[in-house]
Amino acid sequence: MPRLFPSTLPLSLVLACTLAACTPSAPLPLQDQALDLGLSLGTKASQPFVGRWTVTDVPAWLQVTPTSGQGDVTVQLRADRGLGTPLAADQAVLTGQFKIVWTAGPQDATGGTDAPAGTATWTVRADQYALTGRVREAASAQGQDLRVGTGLSKGTSEPTPARGLIVKYRKVESVSGLQARGAVAGSTVAQRARSTLQGAALSVTSSRPLSDDTAALQVENVAAALQALRADPAVEYAVPNAILRAQSLPRPSGPGQPPLAQPLEPTDQYAGLQWPFRLLGYPAVWRDMEGGAYTRPVTVAVVDSGVRYDHPDLEGRLWKPGEGALDLLSDPKNGDGDGVDNDPTDPGDRTRQSGSHGTHVTGIIAARWGQNTATCAGCSATGVVGAVRRANVKVLPLRVIDAAGDASVADVALAVRYAAGLPITLTDPQTQKATTRTNPQRAAVINLSLGAEVSADTARPMCEAIGDASNAGSLIIVAAGNGYGTKPYYPAACPAAVAVGSVTLSGGSAPKHAVYSNAYPAVQLSAPGGTDPLQDPAAFNGGVFNGQPFPDLVLSTGWDYAKDQPNYEAEAGTSQAAPQVSALAALLLSKGVTTDAASTLARLNATATDLGAAGRDPLFGFGMINAAAALGAPAISDTLGLRLQDSRGRVFQPPLDALGRFNAFLGDGTFRVIGGRDRDGNGIYGETGEPRAEKAATLGPATPQVDVGDLVPQE
Repeated sequence: MPRLFPSTLPLSLVLACTLAACTPSAPLPLQDQALDLGLSLGTKASQPFVGRWTVTDVPAWLQVTPTSGQGDVTVQLRADRGLGTPLAADQAVLTGQFKIVWTAGPQDATGGTDAPAGTATWTVRADQYALTGRVREAASAQGQDLRVGTGLSKGTSEPTPARGLIVKYRKVESVSGLQARGAVAGSTVAQRARSTLQGAALSVTSSRPLSDDTAALQVENVAAALQALRADPAVEYAVPNAILRAQSLPRPSGPGQPPLAQPLEPTDQYAGLQWPFRLLGYPAVWRDMEGGAYTRPVTVAVVDSGVRYDHPDLEGRLWKPGEGALDLLSDPKNGDGDGVDNDPTDPGDRTRQSGSHGTHVTGIIAARWGQNTATCAGCSATGVVGAVRRANVKVLPLRVIDAAGDASVADVALAVRYAAGLPITLTDPQTQKATTRTNPQRAAVINLSLGAEVSADTARPMCEAIGDASNAGSLIIVAAGNGYGTKPYYPAACPAAVAVGSVTLSGGSAPKHAVYSNAYPAVQLSAPGGTDPLQDPAAFNGGVFNGQPFPDLVLSTGWDYAKDQPNYEAEAGTSQAAPQVSALAALLLSKGVTTDAASTLARLNATATDLGAAGRDPLFGFGMINAAAALGAPAISDTLGLRLQDSRGRVFQPPLDALGRFNAFLGDGTFRVIGGRDRDGNGIYGETGEPRAEKAATLGPATPQVDVGDLVPQE
């Protein structure tokens, strides 16, 4: 009969199991951890855990996913080393920490106040990749280019200058039949020559051996010494130690070439803070204007919020009411209450909080130089300067932006056609009478520092107007937009428009893309538009004001509506970049470098400083405009340096040692390494028309070290 076992365990065992289940061990806290990426781009990290957790305080150069979860912590780390690389690129290792805030307990815990909680710190280390090379001068002389004296200078009877002489003795046979080079009666070459010359009553001031049988001697009378040595049968030859001259072309400041021009710096009170002009090479351009070539009349239409005609820094620089200026806002609630008329003054009473956008844009182009007419107590007597200086360029104000900062598609389309000299029909809001108007000051350049993220369909009326204006011969320059993204803005994205993105100072020898500036394929050019200090902690490279760092903003004319008086305002945006391009386009036409819209745009594109990835790209277009190169301004400097930028436009400035060598610690990516000369004094090396040598390097786990070798700038 089978034996039956009881269906229950012994009481002692049951009690032991029950007690163990009732008193579980306390949940373990999340621990600190150290992670080493080495040269890899990323890694996975994990740690056993029971509870909830959230990742916080992640360094900018590190991406951690996911950022929260329950149970075991398993995260993927990805390093974007470039975001953590300092400007000097001198950090061989990046180190950062992120925190994980945790609450321990079962996954269904409610998270009450009694639940264990804390913060773990995970430290991440990542090795940087290394880029090395050397920037050096071109050789000052090359063997095949050396001129050697033959006794007489060409075309003269004067002896070729010489520093002493060189003598070589013949080989002689010794008793054993072995050759003894340069040995004569146990004397050295120099001793034998000295003995011969002393016998001829000639003195030797110094000597040095060149080989076993040749020596160089310094003598007071070269011709007599040569005669005495050549009379000695043991001498194979005696020749002058002739002077050789380098055959490389001189630099602009060298012998036989015009000296470097002196940069022309304005003395207006706030001109020193107007860094965009220095970045574009205007001190060389303004010196070029001294020659008087900028005489052809050019009108730039600024389609904007209107302008303050009573700003003293714009006196004489504007077309006035009755001369073609126009307020195209048809809504009587536009801020001045009178609808369409000939007065595009930007209106406002003491309650208006904003400044005058149109006045700011206009000043970038045309603010006058020198003493202003006094208009108010405490107002600056000189203020700022505009790009066009004394060139024959005037601004035509056209008002389409109302006092609230808004413009309509219809008003912009109408203004663009009018600016280009095309007839438009205007309706009087009171009488409803229609009249045809044609601009008497046809604008060769039209500036639109406005736009919005609207659909291409919605923008069709503006794009058609811009197309008509382009066909009529105008060049339409448009701000690309301040959307901090990649969405096209209109009218910048219209096919016939020239979309302008914004760059700002980096602290290095190239500007960087401004974070707010929209990047999309239609962007054609870039120009200085300033930075967003709230987004960029390194935004203080432009100057010092009242002893304090001044942010990298664009300073220009403005209006203080609360005080009803002129002022000067610092702003940033693609609105400030676009008029830089408009001003340069006007100067090209005024000097006669170009003659129409097509040739002007081609010149702007061809002379732009290519930034970021090689060639046109959505961040910079063809690059940042270069006023000095575009206008053929004279060289005002001649310094050698390095420009280093990755394909995303980030700038790095590793120091050069005394031999021109550099060692940069960088993240992964493709880098443009340019050794060049700076001829326009803007601190950017190897721009259009400047000597340059460029190489590309790709760094990453597969190629952690790259040596680009020597960079020797050539014309």
